[in-house]
Order: sequence, then C-alpha cells, then structure tokens
Amino acid sequence: MNASRPIQISYDGLARVDGSARFSFGDTVALASVSGPIEVRLAAELPSQATFDVSVRPLNNVPSTESKSQAATIRSAIAPSLILNKNPRTLIQLVIQTLSPTSTPRWTDGLLAAMINSSTLALLNAGSVPMRGVVCAIAIGKTRDGELLVDPEEARVAELIQGGCFAFMVADGAGLESNSTTVWTNWRALERTFDEMGLMSAREAAKDAIKGVYASMKSSIMPERIGHGDDDKMEI
Repeated sequence: MNASRPIQISYDGLARVDGSARFSFGDTVALASVSGPIEVRLAAELPSQATFDVSVRPLNNVPSTESKSQAATIRSAIAPSLILNKNPRTLIQLVIQTLSPTSTPRWTDGLLAAMINSSTLALLNAGSVPMRGVVCAIAIGKTRDGELLVDPEEARVAELIQGGCFAFMVADGAGLESNSTTVWTNWRALERTFDEMGLMSAREAAKDAIKGVYASMKSSIMPERIGHGDDDKMEI
C-alpha cells in the first residue's frame, strides 16, 4: 500500500467570507469558503437549527448535475460534524471551487476527497460554526492484482477494479485510534462484481491513511489559532 500524494494546505484569506482554505493532493486542488451564520431566505429558514447550504463550482462552465451531486455528497459527509442547533433561523453557506480539471471521469474520488478536506479546513478557519469533530477524507483504489492504492495517481486509474472515497470524523480532540468514525463512503465496483471483503480491507487502509491527512490539517492550524471560535468550538 502506498502513501498519498503530497498534501498542501493554505489559507487564502478570501474577501467577504468568514473563512477559506485550499487543500491539494498533488495537482488535485480544491478551494472552499464559508459564510455564516448569516441571514437566510424565509423559504429556507429552519426554526430549530441553521440551514446548511453547500454548492460546488466546477473549474469550467456552470454547475451541472454532477456538481449538484458532489454538493449533496459533501453536505452528507460534513453535516455530522456541525452543531447546527446553536444558530437557528440562520444560514451556513459552504462554497467549493474545484481548481483541477477532471480528465478521468471514471475516477473523481481524489478530487472529492480534496473538496471534503478543504471544506473542513474552511469551517475551522472561520471558527463561527460550532463543531463536534474534524472530517477527513481519502480516496482508495483496488487493482486487478489485489493491491490497495491510497489516493491513486491518474496513471494507475485504468488498473482499478474497485474504488471510492472514505470520510472519517475525528471527535473531541481524541486520537484516530480511539475515536474516529466513518461518516461516508461511496466504495463501488468499477469492474467485475462487488466484494464485501474488499470494502472492509479498503476501509481499514483508509483509516490508516487518514492519519496523514489529519496530521497535515492539525499542523496547518497549530502554529496559530485560526478563527475566533467560542466555548462550543471543537479543538483539533
């Protein structure tokens, strides 16, 4: 099993948002920004919690069905980490901009993992939304020879028979070994038939590989406290 491509994290300080972050696996890059709590449209207002809205903007053209599907996926992965009932009748708006072209439509999981990670970092950077955990994501692929690849490079995508993205939530500042939970996956068969044992082994490989992602996130934040936060904000 290999390691992921080099991870790079930066905080761009975008104007007119509360927090932003850029995350990359090699040349696979995503930029996320967070605004909120802000005023919400009456039609979208929820009486008991904040409305969490996610949108994805592709590198080229306008958002399509694929972008809307990615937004729904990211919302499902990130939502368990947010404490939305602290700010009812408001809007938390997360916008993700993909900065890498999708040259292999068969395999977009590396970009999806980068988008999830940039979203988490943007929320941490904002510090305005209470969180119960940190969501980290990694892509895993299984080759015809049975090898599990962490964050597969584009050159090896043709070898994959199974693959997907795994998202884990690390809660309460605990270590990955003691308190990490799988919050989302899209593991699937790309060729042949679905293998449940393959899913289990891939999940364990992802849980081990996510330590590097979590460590990179933590080291990017620890030099200085990012975001103003409050008593309910989770500390990474």
